[in-house]
Amino acid sequence: MIVVANRVPIAKGYEQEFEKRFERRLGAVDRMPGFIRNEILRPIMGDYYIIMTYWESKAAFEAWTQSESFKQAHANPAPQEMFAGRNVFEMHEVIQLSEKKP
Repeated sequence: MIVVANRVPIAKGYEQEFEKRFERRLGAVDRMPGFIRNEILRPIMGDYYIIMTYWESKAAFEAWTQSESFKQAHANPAPQEMFAGRNVFEMHEVIQLSEKKP
């Protein structure tokens, strides 16, 4: 499994607008082959929102980034003043997973 994280610094006063963009999202990624889940993390301590997507493979993620659905999902970019700096893109391979047992 691959986890893709985008750490996004949001300028003060734009937090609600940023969150609303995800509430209104098209959901196209949810239908992509190899997609597992998407999480939007709001900072409690720290300066970055984190958008995490989980994929069955790196190839599945790359297929998403090359798809027409990706282009449509990113066709209406946020205004530059919404950001307090550059976002940080990270990709990780899950090598161990621990979950609570029922």
